[in-house]
Amino acid sequence: MFTLKCRRLLPTKKCTAFGDTNNGNLPIIEQIYIINLKRQPQRLVEVNNELSKVADCSGKLLSSYATRHPATDAKYFSKDPVKDFDIDPEYTLNDQLFVEPQPLALPTRLELDNVIKMSRPEVAVAKSHIDIWKKVANGCHSHVLILEDDIWLRTRFAKDLNEAWAEITNKVHEGSNFDLLYLSYEEVKHGAPKIFLSKMLFQPERGLWNLSGYVISKKGAERLLELLPCKGPVDLWLNHQFKTLNVCAIRKSIIDQRPDFNSTNSYSILPSLTKIGVITSEAASSYHIRPTEYPVFVFGPKNSGLTSIAVALSMLGYRCCSDLDTLPQHELEMLLEGKVNRVFNAYVNINSLGIEIPRIKILYPKAKFIFTTIGVESSVAMEVLTGSVGLESNVIIVEKDRPNKWQLICEYLRCAPPAYAFPEFDDIGQRQILSTSKSNRKTLKVTIPKRDQSPWIIEPINIWQGIESNGVEPTSAILVRHEITDSLDEDHWFLRDDTFTDNLALFRPNNFVSLPDAGFVLNLKKDMLGVREYSAAAITSRCRYIYGRFEATFKASNVPGVINGFFLYRDSPRQEIDIEIAGHKPTRLMVNVFYNPGAEGTKFDYGYRGSPTYIELGFDASKDYHRYAIEWGPHEICWYIDDNLVHRRVDWNPTPIPQLPMAVHLNVWPCRSKELAGSLKKSRLPAQTFVKSILIKANRQTNS
Repeated sequence: MFTLKCRRLLPTKKCTAFGDTNNGNLPIIEQIYIINLKRQPQRLVEVNNELSKVADCSGKLLSSYATRHPATDAKYFSKDPVKDFDIDPEYTLNDQLFVEPQPLALPTRLELDNVIKMSRPEVAVAKSHIDIWKKVANGCHSHVLILEDDIWLRTRFAKDLNEAWAEITNKVHEGSNFDLLYLSYEEVKHGAPKIFLSKMLFQPERGLWNLSGYVISKKGAERLLELLPCKGPVDLWLNHQFKTLNVCAIRKSIIDQRPDFNSTNSYSILPSLTKIGVITSEAASSYHIRPTEYPVFVFGPKNSGLTSIAVALSMLGYRCCSDLDTLPQHELEMLLEGKVNRVFNAYVNINSLGIEIPRIKILYPKAKFIFTTIGVESSVAMEVLTGSVGLESNVIIVEKDRPNKWQLICEYLRCAPPAYAFPEFDDIGQRQILSTSKSNRKTLKVTIPKRDQSPWIIEPINIWQGIESNGVEPTSAILVRHEITDSLDEDHWFLRDDTFTDNLALFRPNNFVSLPDAGFVLNLKKDMLGVREYSAAAITSRCRYIYGRFEATFKASNVPGVINGFFLYRDSPRQEIDIEIAGHKPTRLMVNVFYNPGAEGTKFDYGYRGSPTYIELGFDASKDYHRYAIEWGPHEICWYIDDNLVHRRVDWNPTPIPQLPMAVHLNVWPCRSKELAGSLKKSRLPAQTFVKSILIKANRQTNS
């Protein structure tokens, strides 16, 4: 940042809080620890540049007090951390709301006590701070400044700390010393409850976020270690210890986080805050990482982990074509002619490319080759194969049961591994590309609105129609049939009482009304609920399903600003197949697919617009009942209206086909986006969606 660079032209300032020795048992900061990831050396340089603009009374620069503390890197966790003596990775919404109450939110007791698991980056941050506390407790320094590596010092740093430290010194004379002094913090939205101790210091009761810069005493470090394990993110947990510790904070933060450094943290609390309506808006959630080493080619024998490698490459931002006997003709021609404007930049388990390795090596001298193996004999055979085609020095061999595959693959591809477990899937084998397609599609006008820019969405191209292949049916699923008409079977369905960011309402169960022998109705109405001014209705299946037919017969609301939705959905990773009708245009259907790669639990929940397509219905969906159906298979998705096929997508047209189990949803809700649904017409509320029935014929997920 230009402003930060200009500050270095200012003269060095002196700060009396720092010194090498503790004279007369007065408090003095004798050491600075900088928490820094090994893969972020430039950040360490920038922090030392900041410290070099401040000196102690003798003229010694603060940078000479600084020691790098190697941060724990979440990207090298092989699995989600479990509870140990130092960290308990589970906490609750109740713990969060203690620190930052939300007076307008109305969470239920179940929501308050629901367990939230810390993200891996949150665990790594906590561990880094705890490791320094151990150093301080076992060391000889009376007071230590701890800094994260994404900070800058405000211009008033030395002046304000001098004043605050003088007040601290006076309190020591009076027999009082602190355990923890916040120099950097962000107060909660409505302000932190506090007691002002002096002109420059206050004592917080709770309500301080962030730990970018703070001073800890040796006694404070010892007391913190006695209070472990840290339950939840470390800055949240510390708020719960304020009543036990002697904590104070400088009146105004004098250390800030740099705006030009992107945060790598992942906040586990956000989904829970979203569900109770605290978070009301967000920018487009896009995946911005793009690989620099390509193209990538992966070969190996059957059942050697090829499908897992394909998913892993997708998680690294590659657009990966995988598990096929050959490539689509146009892609194959472009690849073997050395063209750069190909659809894909990674190719995994493509049978026809095996004999083309020597040619590929010539066409793409910087190409990356990965070979998978299973067992010793396979490994030996693969080494012979790679040698025979001249790839000994530009290849890695990944054994199926090798631990920490992320490290091997990411070092080879020169990228950082995701903060999630390596995906493990059964190999699906090499599928045959088919040339047939369904011909009974009803001809309707179709338009394509703006879509997300993503490695997993192919931009509209005239020559690209996706990949039609023979799919693989699920092995661990049970084919079931469920139907609801005028009553809700609570063994299979539940009424929602949460919300999401773009929803102007809170879902409430009392907005579901049964109509004897006529189905049921979902209501949307004005309802002052604190964080929302409306209440709406949504039902969700208790089971998740993998492939099948899902249909609902309903009459949509035509109130502008209202969305009628019937869809399949999951998160971690987010995958979704939609049918939506907006009230301002009830003659138009929107179909959509969201796709994110990863195994169960991978928090890839990217996507704001998805990959929508508008279809003109030729009728007004609010005038009568119509049957809307989604047929989801491993190789295609088909959308039907009254048994007429109106839209069909195959693999990579424009997304991969979702392949993880999803729940079924039906809802009505007021939309925040005017682009999607128009402005909400409040005078026409309440709005109603009339539902005659929902029918599911699908494979239910099992635990096997």
